[in-house]
Order: sequence, then C-alpha cells, then structure tokens
Amino acid sequence: MKSVRLLLLIALLGTSPAMAQYYEEAPAPRKVQQAFKPGEWLKFRIHYGILNASYATLHLTSDTIQGVPVYHVVGRGRTTGFASIFFKVDDTYESYFSKKDGRPYRFIRNISEGGYTKDMEIDFDHGTGRAVLHDKKKGEEMSFDINGTVQDLVSGFYYLRNYYDVDDLVEGESIELNMLYDDDGIFRFRLKYLGTEVLKTKFGKVECLKFRPYVQSGRVFKEQESLSLWVSNDKNKIPIRIEADLAVGSIKADLDGFNSLRNQFAIIMD
Repeated sequence: MKSVRLLLLIALLGTSPAMAQYYEEAPAPRKVQQAFKPGEWLKFRIHYGILNASYATLHLTSDTIQGVPVYHVVGRGRTTGFASIFFKVDDTYESYFSKKDGRPYRFIRNISEGGYTKDMEIDFDHGTGRAVLHDKKKGEEMSFDINGTVQDLVSGFYYLRNYYDVDDLVEGESIELNMLYDDDGIFRFRLKYLGTEVLKTKFGKVECLKFRPYVQSGRVFKEQESLSLWVSNDKNKIPIRIEADLAVGSIKADLDGFNSLRNQFAIIMD
C-alpha cells in the first residue's frame, strides 16, 4: 500500500519527491499572481483501483513567524474504510511561507504510515542562507545551504500557483524548482507542461492545464512519465485531478470539495 501513501502526498502537494538530486539555481518566474487567500480549503478523494482509499485536505490561514507575515498551510491525509484495514495512514504536513515572496520559513512533516513514523521540522534562515532540519524522533539535526530559490514540499505547490502565469508556459517545456523536504537534501523538481484539456468533474466541466511531474520509474511507477496532473485554467490554479500508472494497478485523486477560493471557480456552462 505504499502507492496509497505516495498519492496522499501527491494529492496534498501536487508534487512528487522522487526526483534526481542535484542543486543549481532554478529560473525565476516573471509575474506575481493572486491565486489564493487565507481561508482556502481543498479536499481530495483518492481511489486505488476500485477502492475509495483515502481523503486529503489542504487548509490555508494567516500567521506570523520570525516577525514576518506568512501563510500557514496544514495538509492532512488519511486512509479510510476498507483501505485502512490493510494500511493505515495518518499524515500531517505544514508550511509557513512569506506572503511577500513565497519563501518558506518552517516546514513540518509528522507522519504515521502502517507503523512507520517520522517527526521532522525544517527551519529556513534566509539571512544566513541555511536551513536546519530537526529530526525529533532521532534527536538529530542536519544543516543545508539554501542560497538561491529553495522551497519546501508544501510551499512549492503554492509558489507555483502564485508565481507562474499561463503566458509563461510553453507546451512541451518544463518548470523546474529546487525543493528541500527531508534529510535526503535538496532536489530538482521538474514539471512538464502538456497543454490544456477539459475534464468532467462533480462540479461540471473544467478547462485545465495539464502537467507531467517527473518521477522515478521502478518499484512504484511504471515509467518516469507515469504521473499526470490537471490544474484549473483560471486564476485559482487548483488541482482538479491526479492520475498515476503504478507498477501494479493505477491510482487517481479528484478534487472533492473546496471553500474560500480567492477567485471565481471557472465552470464551463453547456
């Protein structure tokens, strides 16, 4: 059931951590959008084959950290029903990132997955250009160089929504972003843009931007391009659907509920 855990993470964040690891400055976007506001709440329903495997939510609020006005996001994912009998997941991810430029200040990862647990916190100090990871379970610390643009796994999702305009996207080309989320260090996240597509959803037809996050083929995914992500082609840029072809079976996440969007949700009226 590792696939259920992985898609919980993907549905929460719109990204996958399974990327090649190297660190160089990622290209900076040109424009600042207004894609979200405090109070935004998103809910995703996740299916593994015929099973309704789990739900995941993202809730955005306002806060202050280190004297800086920030957004505070709490992402939660849990298996439900029949799936939880075989593999129980109870994950929480949190991020505090600047309202001014989207830079992360704190990232929290507290997970419980079928007996496997992690409790980590990363503090980003942009004055010194260092990030310190606190492994609370092991009682250990690690330090990383974060000079340049580096996001955590949650802030990166909101950064892409708010700092990349549709006009900047070129079909077939990739967005690249440096991310730090655990003790594996900084990795380069790549997201290929595939154009637009209209999806049928529980809310009606929605025009979407289609992306392909690059993942590692092998034990979980069939191929490097086995994952597809659809994001609403409006000013909100919220995830609408995620699909993945796995080594065994397939998995899917759909937007199931939302509240307090900053902009009107664009539904195509027949």
